[in-house]
Amino acid sequence: MDGIDAALMDFSTSPPKLIYSCSKPWSRDLHSNLLATRKLSDDALGHLQVLDTEIGEAFANVSNEMLKKTGIAATNIIAIGSHGQTVRHRPNATKPFSLQLGKASVLANLTGIKVISDFRTADIEAGGQGAPLAPAFHAAAFRTSSEKRAILNIGGIANITVLPEDKTKLVRGFDSGPGNTLMDAWILKTKSTSYDLSGSFARKGKINEALLASFLSDAYFQKKPPKSTGFEDFNLNWINTHLKDNLPAEDVQATLCELTAVSITDAIHRCGLSNARILVCGGGIHNTYLMERIKYHMKGGVVESTDKLGINPDFVEAIAFAWLARQTIKRLPGNLPSVTGARKAVVLGKLVKPKQ
Repeated sequence: MDGIDAALMDFSTSPPKLIYSCSKPWSRDLHSNLLATRKLSDDALGHLQVLDTEIGEAFANVSNEMLKKTGIAATNIIAIGSHGQTVRHRPNATKPFSLQLGKASVLANLTGIKVISDFRTADIEAGGQGAPLAPAFHAAAFRTSSEKRAILNIGGIANITVLPEDKTKLVRGFDSGPGNTLMDAWILKTKSTSYDLSGSFARKGKINEALLASFLSDAYFQKKPPKSTGFEDFNLNWINTHLKDNLPAEDVQATLCELTAVSITDAIHRCGLSNARILVCGGGIHNTYLMERIKYHMKGGVVESTDKLGINPDFVEAIAFAWLARQTIKRLPGNLPSVTGARKAVVLGKLVKPKQ
């Protein structure tokens, strides 16, 4: 741990020729941080590595099960596009990064198929947010010259893709803010269940306007795109910082649902999409109370499932990353700079081949 040893070699000769060598010490801060890792427990140091492998194994099990059920041989699959499970997304950090777990080499070796993963890093390295990435697929699959459309994906975080009917105009997209993440966090705390089925718990409560105004005062909602966010910003601690009164749990749930609906529709209106066709996908589409509140705040216009155009709303994101993997294989860009804020369009993802 005392420094970095490097050698520049020419192996075309026999014996190999050493062209240049050097040894450089670590900076004081890096050296201190490296030494500190020795003090970490085995559990703390190994936890992410073990989890990375286990998630890769789980992805492989699902992939192999699909192949078995469809009767399609692994040799007929060009590649797997694996988004991975996001555990940190920090595009605005001093050293920006986005970290997904699900070791690609494990997935490749257990399926015998090439894997494309780590899609977000290339966009971040090009100065982008690394998110959202699905809008490029949305444009390819849903854009039409006959009408203005928007794709609303309500996952943990909600994101919007703007698809102008005028093909000379740029596609735009951004995270509007929380989708299901805050509602899920609150009901898990108060009811020990992972989500609010159909929004029934929120429907029992009353929207607290003062609390809603406090939620909406967060600077993220006024920030202009390109922008992206995650559970690092919107979580249970974030909710607690805004709770001043001892409100009934169902009232907080109702207000969190209203926050999602209002932040989404405000963003849609600011994009000039008040009369656009809004196509919804993601798990939030199954929250019927949330969908009612979104339609209420849209005050007209069409709000409907992507299923109307033949794509199951539960699998738009999975399909998007299969499409992005195809872009990578073809050495075609997968990001949209008008969406992520990157300096240029770049090929996304890293290719890992299975061991022979």
